[in-house]
Amino acid sequence: MNLTLVEKVEKALNSIRPYLEADGGNVKIVEITDDMILRLELTGTCSSCPMSSMTLKAGVEEAIKRDIPEIVKVEAINVAVA
Repeated sequence: MNLTLVEKVEKALNSIRPYLEADGGNVKIVEITDDMILRLELTGTCSSCPMSSMTLKAGVEEAIKRDIPEIVKVEAINVAVA
């Protein structure tokens, strides 16, 4: 089965969503740029959490890059800077 890039990203995100949801948050794909940058929107409590930038780097980006090495960078469009 040949999954599209978006489907692969969704699958990787689904592996960490339970942890985000446990804290009342979630994440959704905004876009994947031509230069393979994944842009996400943090939703729920993740959008205003001071730890969200750490969650993005240590959790989300790690899961994405592990499963989809073509993605070079993961950015959130609405991370609150701690």
